[in-house]
Amino acid sequence: MKFGQVEDPSKIDFALPKDHSKTKEILNQNKKGLENISIGCAKWNKTDLKGFYPKGTKDELSYYATQFNSIELNATFYGMPTPDQVKTWKEKTPANFKFFPKITNTVSHFRRLIDVTDPVTHFAAAVMNFDEKLGMAFLQLHDNFKPKDYDRLEKFVKEWPKEVPLAIELRNTEWFTNEDIFNTTCELFETHDITNIIVDTAGRRDMLHMRLTTPNAFIRYVGANAESDYERLDDWLKHLTKWKKEGLQNLYFFVHQNIEKASPLLSAHFIKKLNDEWKTDIHIPQMAAESTGTLF
Repeated sequence: MKFGQVEDPSKIDFALPKDHSKTKEILNQNKKGLENISIGCAKWNKTDLKGFYPKGTKDELSYYATQFNSIELNATFYGMPTPDQVKTWKEKTPANFKFFPKITNTVSHFRRLIDVTDPVTHFAAAVMNFDEKLGMAFLQLHDNFKPKDYDRLEKFVKEWPKEVPLAIELRNTEWFTNEDIFNTTCELFETHDITNIIVDTAGRRDMLHMRLTTPNAFIRYVGANAESDYERLDDWLKHLTKWKKEGLQNLYFFVHQNIEKASPLLSAHFIKKLNDEWKTDIHIPQMAAESTGTLF
């Protein structure tokens, strides 16, 4: 994932900002406690995750699902999934596995939320075949999709099929620099139970808005292939522990890297620290070359 990549990560202030004033209020509304923790990578492709798979692995997803409990499913961004394809993916994974499919680029990038009823219907109908393994679908808007097109976003949100939980990633800087626009958009998300995605990447610190619109934290963490990547994850764990005390219901945390083969390394570090801090027992991914060791 090259988005937000910078030439010299050492010049970036990676400190997590304070929460938006509404975030604690949103978290406090949840009285159910923490229900689900999903931590994974953005792909299961063997070429990208070099060194992760044992030699001779024939089915990458099946093996990936023995090491992680979820996947940020970017494959659905590049082509409309079919019900049969979704069922095939579902059947290759264990009972507790979750898929987080990205909405097809026909909707977000080519039609730019104009006249998207048919592709949205097809997408939703397909991913519902994940059944209990559907975590949350997400819409990633184009970098140049700006607040001037707010009406399109509003219509999309209001017409989205409620049977499919949804998160949205805003990318254009104007969504964050105009406080009135940002607050109006977040209130729209709150009203329609849409989760506001947080992106932590070196070159776009404005996307680290810390504004939750549901008691779900959907975080797309992008490492910089630097030693600071691990310290940043430790800081996230401290912050998420605070959110957990305030009422966090679901944690969806996906690790990206500019050089993706390091993603399992970072994920293993984060999972181990989270297990220690939260007294959970999430499986720690193992390096194929070290059959008895972990990736950190």
